[in-house]
Amino acid sequence: MKNKILTLGLVTVFATLSISCNKKTEEATVTPTIDKEQIKLEIQALENTFAEHFNSKNADSITYYADDAKSFFIGRNPITSKDSIIEFLKKDIANLEKGVKFSFTTNEVHVSNDGINVTEIGEFKLVDSTGVKIESGNYFSVFEKRNGKYVCIRDIAASNIPQKEK
Repeated sequence: MKNKILTLGLVTVFATLSISCNKKTEEATVTPTIDKEQIKLEIQALENTFAEHFNSKNADSITYYADDAKSFFIGRNPITSKDSIIEFLKKDIANLEKGVKFSFTTNEVHVSNDGINVTEIGEFKLVDSTGVKIESGNYFSVFEKRNGKYVCIRDIAASNIPQKEK
């Protein structure tokens, strides 16, 4: 009887040790709290600043783009690098009639779980000096947080004005 009790005791001790040694400990993962509304406001502020510099015909002050950004426009080859995009914008600005203003509205933001990447879906509007809409359209912009601030790494825009048939 003593052997059975001793054997049962040893089996219980070994089983307990085996289970407790093999039990995986859950690692504490800290997921940052992402405030999507705050990020949406931050992205809208970037859009407002972009429009402000564009409308004042000061493309050199646009800090919206990352150095390695790419911009896509319908009917054009992709524009690669911040410097090339700024040069393109300078030409675009030079062709604007006096008093014409751009505005951008952030409609949606889709934020990565770590808050580093943001995809923005928005709309743009171009008005003349009297406020009459000349053109409007939609855009997607992809932002990445670098050195504590968001910069645009990719964007694409499309006008709502139907293209002429070729």
